[in-house]
Amino acid sequence: MNQRPVLLVEDNPDDEELTLRSLKQCNLANQILVARDGVEALKLLHEGPEALMPCVVLLDLKLPKLDGLGVLKRIREHPRSRTLPVVVLTSSAEDSDILATYDLGANSYVRKPVKMDEFARATAQLGLYWTIVNLTPR
Repeated sequence: MNQRPVLLVEDNPDDEELTLRSLKQCNLANQILVARDGVEALKLLHEGPEALMPCVVLLDLKLPKLDGLGVLKRIREHPRSRTLPVVVLTSSAEDSDILATYDLGANSYVRKPVKMDEFARATAQLGLYWTIVNLTPR
């Protein structure tokens, strides 16, 4: 089991709360850290000796300061984080967003379900897969 933290990059307080609750209900042992904009996420990942190396980044596209595509681009450009698993978790189902994220190296693209119970179930499945099943380089 991977004990590195999960980084959730989400600016919507309701989606943040529901995601955190869903991940906790599936009994993940991993710490879950939250960045509420793209600049904050990159600071956590790339600045200082305590720079974060999570097991997965759950990344919204619509973010203040720096959008999710900008965050993903910088994650892939940085030598330390270029292999870091990034799951885009967003409300957009636009083909252009899907194509752009995969072109930038996203590992997965998940549209947030509208219904709360479906959202909770999808988030729990993501959490379990990326923290327990998936293997990542150290």
